[in-house]
Amino acid sequence: MSALISGILFVLLLSLAASLWRVMRGPTRVDRMLAAQLMGTTGVAILGLLAYLDTSMAWRDVALVVALLAAISGVAFVRVLSARRVRGESKDSSC
Repeated sequence: MSALISGILFVLLLSLAASLWRVMRGPTRVDRMLAAQLMGTTGVAILGLLAYLDTSMAWRDVALVVALLAAISGVAFVRVLSARRVRGESKDSSC
């Protein structure tokens, strides 16, 4: 079981590294935001795995907070982007 969990953690860390690269390089703001959402999802998965290993309620609480923050940041991004489009500030594809 330990080898399986180690493999899962390794894949999750690779996903985290790939999304961090996309946040830094992403050609548009939307690409960066989607990568940030992926980082939030991956972070929740890692914290959930740590909660399973440690059997501590604190890891679960932190995972729930990270999930909530990721959802709120996504909604805030969409609201800002739509407000800019209504005002006509950003007409190009790079937002």
